Amino acid sequence: MNDLKQKILTRVEGDLAEIENALTNNLRPHLDLVAKTAKHILFSGGKRLRPLLMVLSARLCGYQGEYDKTFSCVFEYLHAATLLHDDLVDGAEFRRGRPVAHAKWGNAVAVLTGDYLLARALSIASETGSLKSIKIIAEITESMSQGEIQQLINKGDLNLTEADYIEVIYRKTAVLMEGACRVGAILAGAPDREEQALSDYGRQLGLAFQMIDDLLDYTADTDELGKKVGADLREGKLTLPLIYAYSKAGGDDRVFIERILVQKNFSVQAFEKVIILLKKYNGLEYTRQAAAQRVSAAKNALSVFGASDTKALLLDIADYALVRKS
Repeated sequence: MNDLKQKILTRVEGDLAEIENALTNNLRPHLDLVAKTAKHILFSGGKRLRPLLMVLSARLCGYQGEYDKTFSCVFEYLHAATLLHDDLVDGAEFRRGRPVAHAKWGNAVAVLTGDYLLARALSIASETGSLKSIKIIAEITESMSQGEIQQLINKGDLNLTEADYIEVIYRKTAVLMEGACRVGAILAGAPDREEQALSDYGRQLGLAFQMIDDLLDYTADTDELGKKVGADLREGKLTLPLIYAYSKAGGDDRVFIERILVQKNFSVQAFEKVIILLKKYNGLEYTRQAAAQRVSAAKNALSVFGASDTKALLLDIADYALVRKS
């Protein structure tokens, strides 16, 4: 895993440096407080996966211009905005190993800074003059907002199905990666076939990425994850490992899962028992296999493109989504 990660980072080092500069140069708030709050979430160790996907997608389609790094900021600003809002909604304490923004500056500042980042993303998109791209970004913003609301509605619902779960993670996570890849193709003026292929790649990658995230909430430690493990369970969120295990459990095991979902302040021992049940009923392995199928679909989507260094890099990124530890 570390070898694959280093292999990817070495090949995108220059792109990441330019993306980092663009994120700073294009933020442009009028108030220092907005800048401090935005930078707290933007520059706290994020992977820059979404802007990188846009840049690489454009390159794969033959883009030769100079606006790709600026435009890629849209996707990191959108991502950061959702994190600010999600942390507040979820009552989170840590993000990437640091105190959340609303703990430092208050709820109102965190919400309004998130709103600023959403608006800034749309402003940057508008500078392209591409109505198609602007429409996609607006639709992404709508979808992510509704995905968060949908997740709130679903909290503690033991009748949640795998299909319900997929719909939520598509809206909350995959739609942004799908949009980043698609807009990269549009920026390059790619034909419909290539645009669709990259859209499919981004969607499947995003679904796999979130599935592994949800798996790590049960298998990683706090230092690796950058937040408390078991956070989803404490918030009453049913993710795929638990949805699958609960569907297979019976008797006392089923009752225990039902009871733990309403407790929230459960003990370490209780959480460890949940993990034992997830293993017993194959919830963890099922989730890993489901993510692997999405990674395979993402890689297959790129078959319309000929061999190139950029295609190889996107294939490696898909593989890394499956084996990452944070």
